[in-house]
Amino acid sequence: MNSRPNVLFVFTDQQSAHAMTCAGNPHLHTPNMDALAAGGIRFTQSYCAAPVCGPSRASLTTGRLPHEHGVLVNGMIPDPKIPNVGELFRSAGYDTAWSGRWHLPDNGRDGKVRGFDVLHDPAAPLGLGHHGDGHVADVAIDFLKKWHQRPFFLGVSLCNPHDICHWIMNPEPPPDNAVLPPLPENFEADPHEAEFIRRCRERDHYGDENTYTTDWDETQWRRYLYAYYRYTEEVDVQVGRLLGALRENGLEENTIVLFTSDHGEGMAAHQWVVKLMLYEEPLRVPLIVRWPEHIAAKRVDDEHLVSGLDVLPTLCDLAGVEHTPVTGMSLKGLIEDPAIPGRPFVVAELHPDTKDLRLEGRMLRTQRFKYVRFSEGGNPEMLFDLEVDPGERENLVAKEGMRGLLDEHRALMRQWCGQTKDNFTFLL
Repeated sequence: MNSRPNVLFVFTDQQSAHAMTCAGNPHLHTPNMDALAAGGIRFTQSYCAAPVCGPSRASLTTGRLPHEHGVLVNGMIPDPKIPNVGELFRSAGYDTAWSGRWHLPDNGRDGKVRGFDVLHDPAAPLGLGHHGDGHVADVAIDFLKKWHQRPFFLGVSLCNPHDICHWIMNPEPPPDNAVLPPLPENFEADPHEAEFIRRCRERDHYGDENTYTTDWDETQWRRYLYAYYRYTEEVDVQVGRLLGALRENGLEENTIVLFTSDHGEGMAAHQWVVKLMLYEEPLRVPLIVRWPEHIAAKRVDDEHLVSGLDVLPTLCDLAGVEHTPVTGMSLKGLIEDPAIPGRPFVVAELHPDTKDLRLEGRMLRTQRFKYVRFSEGGNPEMLFDLEVDPGERENLVAKEGMRGLLDEHRALMRQWCGQTKDNFTFLL
């Protein structure tokens, strides 16, 4: 057996943190994700770096923010001078392989991905998750069955529950016996919401699924949630197959498994669907880390603020692989000693329009409060007390007595933008 640990990095597409049974959701059944969480640590305050595929994936694989790696919207190419996690592990002597969508155009037309051997046939389109996730898992399992003289890093990018995007545009009725989940408590949209959000609702390109919901009644919204949960259950099956392959091939004990998602889903909160917004549902994602005999089982961390930026430094530190400077932080210390303090806040970025990159948003979450600022439009700021208002139903910006707290979060945002050289519009 290799003395250095293997790494299995598994992530889904568009799965909110609440879309797991182990997160307290009774409207779906995710036994494999639940089992993975029971075997390690689950961080509940986990945020993606950007609520859309390409920018978030570039952050997951580089440990840098979108304005740093250059992928602001889908279709942009990451800065080639910034090494990704595959290149770092390969340089450290690991066999590195990838199965599933890379979703970044730096791989070129030949299907190559920097730092990785691509396992699936790059000439064959993977299609929707319903059709492609089984194949993605199949070739990853074939890789796990092989004898490896060196430790390996295997990335597996599963598509579902992303199929909900296509369901929204072409909804199908549920089975006659379907029990539809209830609407969330924060279902109603804020009548005084930021003009920026209203404009995003009306956008007819790049995440235009919200335009398909304008005539939905409450039953249709509940059908949408039902479909979303079924897609999540579909991808849970593939997660289980991957974990089973580790166990059956004697790899479980010496393999670090990190599970997350690139971003979340609107889940009908504020009458929002899919991603591209800075509400909790599109921003918060699962983050589970398991390594038998090294990470204590059945741990739930509700306190520490963590980010998709932390994936690269965490995996490198756990495996003893050196990495270049990143914006994310390693979670190794928090995993080993949950009593130590974490970061004081976490930040996410938003560029919601491929046709106008001047439209931007930033989110800064402190332990109790969440501050959001948009680059333009009326009512461009939001401040929520997530301790008493986890559904983000009361914007405190204009509330009496909140000026000091608002200024404190504005200052933190300015400090962060200066520190990371982020030329966010409102700070110029």
